[in-house]
Amino acid sequence: MEKEYSNANVSEDYEAKMLEAFVNKPEDPEKGLWYSIAFTKFDLSGTKDVKWHWSWWAFMGSFFYLLYRKAYVEAAVLFFISLLSGVIPFGGLIVLVLAGGYSPFFVYKLYKSKKSEIEEVFVDEDKRISMMQSLGGYNQWVIWLAGVLNVVVLIAIYMIVSSMMDQIMATGSTY
Repeated sequence: MEKEYSNANVSEDYEAKMLEAFVNKPEDPEKGLWYSIAFTKFDLSGTKDVKWHWSWWAFMGSFFYLLYRKAYVEAAVLFFISLLSGVIPFGGLIVLVLAGGYSPFFVYKLYKSKKSEIEEVFVDEDKRISMMQSLGGYNQWVIWLAGVLNVVVLIAIYMIVSSMMDQIMATGSTY
């Protein structure tokens, strides 16, 4: 009964602090505002169905965006879908567009799940916010991983093209 009473009196300020703790980007208030707008949209339409909200970062980053936001299961699913998309013409582009529109919803679901878990355990708002900072946030290492993998792919492409050019030059033929 105590839990119901404490959640019934939750202020909008508390909600904003929990979201800010989850996003964990105090140096970039626009990030918090973007997530606030997206999550409010999802709250208004309900959490049962997958909803669309565009994110350029999710579009460009694909599964890296979900890893960055600690949505590991969703990132793994998107990774495997990305691998399979190569068999469909323009499949990669289709997956990127879908990732850009739907990934923020999966981050929202993660937020709601973590928030619910925290509120079941802690009654004190300050402890809840502190725990959300620990469980939410982002993985800085994902930026490095994405950068390294992109460099490796670019080097591999350069080596393949260079090798093909060497073969063309050696045989004197053209494609």
